[in-house]
Amino acid sequence: MQDLLNTEIWNGKTVADVLTLDFLASLAGSVLAAIVILIVGWIVAGWAQRRVQGIGVRYAQLDVMLFEFLGSILRYAILVFTALFILNTFGVQTTSIIAVIGAAGLAIGLALQGTLSNVAAGVMLIFFRPVKTGDFVEVGGSSGTVKGITLNYTELASLDNVQIIVPNAEVWGNTIINYSIYPTRRAQWEFGVGYGADLKVAEETIRRVIMADERTLSDPEPFIQVNNLGDSSVDFLVRAWCDRPEYFQYQADIKRKVKEALDDAGVDIPFPTRTILQTG
Repeated sequence: MQDLLNTEIWNGKTVADVLTLDFLASLAGSVLAAIVILIVGWIVAGWAQRRVQGIGVRYAQLDVMLFEFLGSILRYAILVFTALFILNTFGVQTTSIIAVIGAAGLAIGLALQGTLSNVAAGVMLIFFRPVKTGDFVEVGGSSGTVKGITLNYTELASLDNVQIIVPNAEVWGNTIINYSIYPTRRAQWEFGVGYGADLKVAEETIRRVIMADERTLSDPEPFIQVNNLGDSSVDFLVRAWCDRPEYFQYQADIKRKVKEALDDAGVDIPFPTRTILQTG
C-alpha cells in the first residue's frame, strides 16, 4: 500500500501528494487561473482583431482586406500565447511542446507544399498589393474583375460574370496585367480607305470625329497616320487617349462614328473582292 502511495503519477507528484488537501487546493487554483487566462485571452484576441480591422475601415485610403488579414494573424497569435500561459499554470514545460509543434509543422509543410505555396503567395499578394479588389486584371490566361483575395486563391469575375478561381501561386508567379492602375488608357483603331480615295479628306474626317468626342483627351494628342498599304485598302492607324472608365464604350462609339462620317464624306471603304475568270 505504501508503495502505491509513493508512486509518481503527475509532474513529480505521488499518489499521497495528490490526496492531500493542499495539492487539491493548488490544483483548483490552477484550474481557476487557467479559466481566467482563457477568458481574458479570448476577449483580448477579439478586441485586438476588431481594432486592427477598424483601422482599414476608418480610413478610405487604406486597404480593408490587408487589415482584415493582419487582424486575423494578431488574433491567432494572442490565442497561441494564451494556450502557452494556460499550460504554464499547470507546470507543463512548454519548451518541449513548442519543439514537438515545430517538428510536426515541418512534416505537415513537406506534405502540403502545394497548398503552402498558395498561402505564401497569398501573403505576398496581400502585403505588396499588385492587385486589389475591384481591379480588372489578366493573369494566368484568365481575365476579370478581382472580387477577393484569400490566403489560398484569388477570385475573379469574368466580363460575362462567371466566377474564376485562380490559385495564388499562379497569380504571384505569373505576369500580371492590371488594367485599372492608371487613370487613362490609349484606344487604337485601324481604318481602311480605297486607293482612289482622297487621303487628306479621309484623315481630316477621322480627326474631326476624334476631336469632336468630349471623351478624347488632348494630351497626349491623337495620332492619325497612314500605316499600311494593303491588298485592297490604304490603312490609317489611329490612336487616342481617354479616361480609363470610358475605354470600352469610347472605342466602340468612335469606330461607328468614323464609319458613318467617311460614308457622309464620300470616302470609299473597300472590302475584299474575288474575281473569277473563266477560260476556254
